[in-house]
Amino acid sequence: MIDGTLLDVAEIAVPRSARTMAQRALSAEDFAKYEAVRLHRIVYASAGRRIHGFLALPAATAERLPAVIFNRGGSGPRGALSAEGAMQTIGLYAAWGYVGVASNYRGVGGSEGTEEWGAGDTDDALALLPFLNSLDYVDEDRLGLVGGSRGGMMAFQMLAATHQFRAAVTFGAPTMISREKAEAYIRRTMVDHLPAEILGSHQAVQHEAERRSVLQWAEQLCRTTPLLLLHGTGDRRVPAEHALQLAMRLQELEHPYKLIMYDNADHVLAGRRNESNADIRWWLDTYVMRISPLPRTGPHGA
Repeated sequence: MIDGTLLDVAEIAVPRSARTMAQRALSAEDFAKYEAVRLHRIVYASAGRRIHGFLALPAATAERLPAVIFNRGGSGPRGALSAEGAMQTIGLYAAWGYVGVASNYRGVGGSEGTEEWGAGDTDDALALLPFLNSLDYVDEDRLGLVGGSRGGMMAFQMLAATHQFRAAVTFGAPTMISREKAEAYIRRTMVDHLPAEILGSHQAVQHEAERRSVLQWAEQLCRTTPLLLLHGTGDRRVPAEHALQLAMRLQELEHPYKLIMYDNADHVLAGRRNESNADIRWWLDTYVMRISPLPRTGPHGA
């Protein structure tokens, strides 16, 4: 099976709970666009496996549309993206005028294989690129990427592997697992998903941590993909320093980026969802939808 090949697709009903939450948060005009979104379950090929995910489409139009890949966070069965979660993310992006697509990665949500948390699962997310390129209603020159938590970590890995994204956004993303102590939540989460044969070697575990720590290889990130880094100052799963340290490194590299720290916000930016969604939309609309020039980097101005 060729990576990205669509193996199955079925339109599904939008959960009533998702509609109710959207109606409370959106203006009447935006909610009307949200109601027009069509949600589909998909199965596609990645490394010979059948991978499950979701596809959200905005109201029909004759124009080719920009698209956004969303990388979910979490791990295990409880971390699987549901129809409700899909509508809160790619369903919202579809209401903004994008084709939205998200993967449940290998080993979770009905997907074949074993969960890997920052290894082969990144290839599953990358396989969504040829999937999108196969859709005649997608403008393959206008692609964006959004990743939360573990999905943000994977987004950095994707940006080191491809130049196809016009812009990327991460929130609550770990950037320096390799610097965390063994008892830190995010490092323990990584260790829980490593093969048993690695666990007996500190050197091997540290190597795996570095593979998942963009601060170790930030210079490999695509320089033409501007990065929006979002983080809550009250995040107890991934300390806010992760975003701050990456921003400092991007500043040194003169990589186009913007950092927004939300005060009194947690790992998933609870309580600041409307504000953060507005920031995400501006970034995607500016650099993906409208293909605006990249922001200037390095010293300039008065």
